[in-house]
Amino acid sequence: MTHRPSRPDGFVWWRHGVIYQVYPRSFQDSNGDGVGDLAGVLSRLDYLAELGVDALWLSPIFRSPMADFGYDVSDHVAIDALFGDMKTFRALVDAAHAKGLKIILDYIPNHTSDRHPWFQESRSSRTNPRRDWYIWRDPAPLGGPPNNWRSEFGGPAWTWDEATGQYYYHAFLASQPDLNWRNPHVVEAMLNVLRFWFDRGVDGFRVDAIHHLIEAQDLADNPANPEWSEDMAPTEKLRRDHTVDQPEVHEAIAAMRRVSEGYGDDRVLIGEAYLPIDRLMAYYGGAADGFHLPFNFHLMTVDWTPRAVADLVAAYEAKLPAHGWPNWVLGNHDRSRLASRLGPAQARVAAMLLLTLRGTPTLYQGDELGMTDVPIAPERVRDPFEINLPGRGLGRDPVRTPMPWDASPNAGFSTAEPWLPLGEDWRTRNVARQSADPASILNLYAALLRLRRAEPALASAGYRLVAATDTLLAFERHQDGRRLLVALDLAGTGGALPVAGGETLLSTDGAASGPVSGMLRLAPHQGLVVALD
Repeated sequence: MTHRPSRPDGFVWWRHGVIYQVYPRSFQDSNGDGVGDLAGVLSRLDYLAELGVDALWLSPIFRSPMADFGYDVSDHVAIDALFGDMKTFRALVDAAHAKGLKIILDYIPNHTSDRHPWFQESRSSRTNPRRDWYIWRDPAPLGGPPNNWRSEFGGPAWTWDEATGQYYYHAFLASQPDLNWRNPHVVEAMLNVLRFWFDRGVDGFRVDAIHHLIEAQDLADNPANPEWSEDMAPTEKLRRDHTVDQPEVHEAIAAMRRVSEGYGDDRVLIGEAYLPIDRLMAYYGGAADGFHLPFNFHLMTVDWTPRAVADLVAAYEAKLPAHGWPNWVLGNHDRSRLASRLGPAQARVAAMLLLTLRGTPTLYQGDELGMTDVPIAPERVRDPFEINLPGRGLGRDPVRTPMPWDASPNAGFSTAEPWLPLGEDWRTRNVARQSADPASILNLYAALLRLRRAEPALASAGYRLVAATDTLLAFERHQDGRRLLVALDLAGTGGALPVAGGETLLSTDGAASGPVSGMLRLAPHQGLVVALD
C-alpha cells in the first residue's frame, strides 16, 4: 500500500469519505489478554491511514458486563477496563485526528445492562423515581407476560421481577432491559451521553437498533407472520408490527439531531435499522431532523445478479428524499462475511461495486483481506445468539474473529490465545503477506480507495445505469465532463460492452491499464473502471 492522495476541494467526510468499522475486541490486543483494545487500535492507525479510509467506527467500548459484548452498557460515560481508559481513548482521538481520520462511536439508546445504576434503582421498588425509566407492566389478566412479544435472541421479551411483582420488557437479552423513551428524563439523560462524547472530540455516532426504540403503548399482540418457515429465527414467527418502527421514534431522532447540530455541521449520526427501503427513508427525516445516514443494508441481501443489483440501486435512489445522501454496506459484525457469501472472486468485484456507487461506503474490518466466516467449535462459542438458539446458523462469532496481521504466533493479534479462534488460513491471509503482493485483495481495496480520492466523479457525482445483462452490470459516474464507466461481471462468465473510446484506470485482477476502443471485454469475475473519452 502507498500513501493516499490528499482530499479534493469541497470534501465532506461523511458524504465523500469511506467509513471503516473496527470491532475492537478483534482488531489488535496490546496487553496480552487475548482481547483487542484501544491501545491496539491506536497502534494500527498507520495501517488505516495508508489503506485510505476516512473514519473509524468503533463498536462498543463502554463499561459493560459483556453479556452481549458491549451492547449491554452499565456506564455510558466510562471506558470498560477491558479496552483501556479515558486517557487512552483521548490519545486515540487525538492521533486519529492528526492523521486525518474521524472517530465514530456506537450509541446504544434502546436499552442498558441490568447492572446499570438506573436499572438497579428502577427495579428496587415501584415507587422509585427511576421506576418509569424502564418499561414495567403487570401480568396479563390470566397471568403470565403482558403480551406475546418475543426477544430478538429467543424466548419471551418479558422477564418477571419477583421483588416488585411486575414484568420488564427487553427486546434483546433479559440482561438488556429497554429504556422508556416516553419519559422525558430518560430522553435528557441519553442526550447528555451524546454531549459527553461530542465534548471529547468524537465526530459522530452509529445509533444502534434505532427502530426498536419505541413500542406500541397499548401493548397489542404482534400478529403471526404468514411467511415464517422452520429455517428462520423463532422470533420471526411474529410480525413486529408493534415493537419496531413506531412513529414516535422520529421525535427521538430529531432530538438526537438537535444535539449533533449544536456541535457543527461536520458531525454525523448514522442509524441502524433493518427495514424495507420505503420505510427506511423516513429515518432521513426533514432537512435537519433525521439521520445523516440511515444505514442501507440491502446490498448484503440482494440476489447477486446484474439486474437485481441494478433494480436495487434504482429503487433506493428513487426513494431518497431531496436532502438525503445515499450509503451502502456490504459487511458488518452481525452478518456473514462478504467472501463467504459471494466467494473470493466475486468479493473483489463487490469491493469495486461498493467503492464506486454513489454514496458513502462502510467497510467491515477484514473484508479488505477477503476474510471468511470461521467455524466455531461448540466449546468456543461466545455469542448469546448462538447460545440461546444453537444450530440455526444465527451466531455472529464466525464474523468477529481476530484480524490476522502477520504470520507470527497468533497472527500478530496478541501474545496470548485470542478470545475467538483465527481462521485456518491466517498464515497466508494476513496484512503483511497481502501488503507485499501487488495482486492481493488488500492492494485492490487500497487502489480503489486511492482512485476514489483522485476522481471526484466517484465520490460525489451522478450515477447512470448503462447496462444490466445476464452477466454484466455497468454504470457511469460523471462530473464536470469527466465520465467514468464501471463494468462488473457478477456472473463469473465474462462478457463485453461497446465503448466508443477510453482508458482503463483499474481492474479487479490487476491487469495493466491502457486504451479501450470499440469493445470493452471483461474476463470472468473481472471488474473495470474506465475513463471515457
